[in-house]
Amino acid sequence: LLTPSYSLSSMELKQLLDFIELEDKRLQQKYNYPDEQKRILARTVKVTEELGELSSEILASNSLQRKHKIDSHTKEKLHEEVADVLITTLLLAKSLNVDVEKELENKIEKIHKRHAEAE
Repeated sequence: LLTPSYSLSSMELKQLLDFIELEDKRLQQKYNYPDEQKRILARTVKVTEELGELSSEILASNSLQRKHKIDSHTKEKLHEEVADVLITTLLLAKSLNVDVEKELENKIEKIHKRHAEAE
């Protein structure tokens, strides 16, 4: 079985990473973190916050939340929370100097190898 080849250098990924660069600069100006460690900590907490909001929307979408949350749930809110998790995760990756494109390509390759070995 052939392993598909993925290139993550598409225009869409570049546009997303360009936005992350811009948002990183905006957030640095807005919050003026005293040091890099505090910025990493703040972004880690923010990822956790956004993941909690996504989890809440998933619970509401499955009618496993309080009534008022179920009543206010929409598919659009769920989709927005997914985007929030992705963006905050990419901002954290930027703070940690992660080469997102390279690491995604590496991870996809590892997943393909794992599945190829299982066959």
